[in-house]
Amino acid sequence: MSITPVTLDDVRDAAGQIKGVAHHTPVLRSRTLDELVGAEVFLKCENYQRIGAFKFRGAYNLISRLSPDQLERGVAAYSSGNHAQAVALAARELGSTAVILMPEDAPKSKLDATAGYGAEIVAYDRYTGDRVAIGERLAADRGLALVPPYEHPHIIAGQGTAALELIEEVGPLDALLTPVGGGGLMAGSATAATGLVPGIRMIGVETENGDDTRRSLEAGVRVSIPVPRTIADGLAAEIPGELTFSINQKLLDGIVVVSEDAIRDAMRFAFERLKTVIEPSGAVGLAALLTGAVPDLPARVGVIISGGNVGPARFSELLAH
Repeated sequence: MSITPVTLDDVRDAAGQIKGVAHHTPVLRSRTLDELVGAEVFLKCENYQRIGAFKFRGAYNLISRLSPDQLERGVAAYSSGNHAQAVALAARELGSTAVILMPEDAPKSKLDATAGYGAEIVAYDRYTGDRVAIGERLAADRGLALVPPYEHPHIIAGQGTAALELIEEVGPLDALLTPVGGGGLMAGSATAATGLVPGIRMIGVETENGDDTRRSLEAGVRVSIPVPRTIADGLAAEIPGELTFSINQKLLDGIVVVSEDAIRDAMRFAFERLKTVIEPSGAVGLAALLTGAVPDLPARVGVIISGGNVGPARFSELLAH
C-alpha cells in the first residue's frame, strides 16, 4: 500500500492542536443494540461535539494554523450546514471572521446557528449552482482563506481525531462504520483506525440516493451523480473529493447503503432507546447496523455518529413520517 497524503502522525498532531478546544465526545453503549445486531457496538457520539457535529475538529485544526495576517482578513467556506457552523465558530474562537456560502434549502436550524456564531451567509441554489466555483470566487474576490469541507490534509487529519479518540478509549475494534459524504470523515477515520489497528474493516455508509463513493469505488475512478435528494443533507455530495477518494480507495473495505426509511428508524431508535438526538446524516451508520446491511458483522464494532443538528420541528416531521 502506498503512503497516503495524511498519516497517523498527522491525526495525532491534529489531536494536540484541538485539545482543550474541541470536546472529547462520549462513547455510548446499549445492551439492547448489542443484542439486536449480535455484536458489541461502540457509538462515538459526535452529536455532542461543539456545534453538534464532528466538523469542528477539522475546521479548527486548519484555521488555527493560518497566519495572523490571514486570520485578520478572514475565512470563507461552502457548506450545507455543519461545516458552516464549524468554520463560523472556529473563526470566532480565533478572533477572525467568516463568510459562508450555504444552499437556499439548508435546514433552518443550521442557518440560524451559523449566523448565531457571527458568520455572514451568502445563499445559492444547490441544484443549479456550482458551490466550489462560487465559493472559490467569493474567497478570491474578498481576499479570504478558503476552508474546504473535506479537501485539505488538515481538515482530514482533524476529522480523524474522532476515530483516534474512540480506539484509544475502548481498545481495538474489528470494524468501524462511518458516514460518507465528501469523504473527509472517512478518510481521516480510516487513516487513524488502520494505523492503530491493522486489519480493521473500514465500512462507509451512504444513502441509496447518494451513493457516489460506492459507484466510484466500483469503477476505480471518481464518478459524478446528480445532486442527491435525501433527508441526509450532510451526505448530499455529487462526487467524492479528489484527495479524500485517493485515501478511501486505498483504505476502505466497502460501502453499504441505507434507505430514507431506515435512517428515520435509526433516528427513532436512538431517541427512544438511547435517549439521544441524531440528525439524518449522523444516523446512517446505526441504520446500517439495524437493517443488517453489513455482511458478516464482527464482534466489536465502532460507529461514528457524525452529528445531531436537527431542529425540533424537522425532527418531529421525520419521525412522524
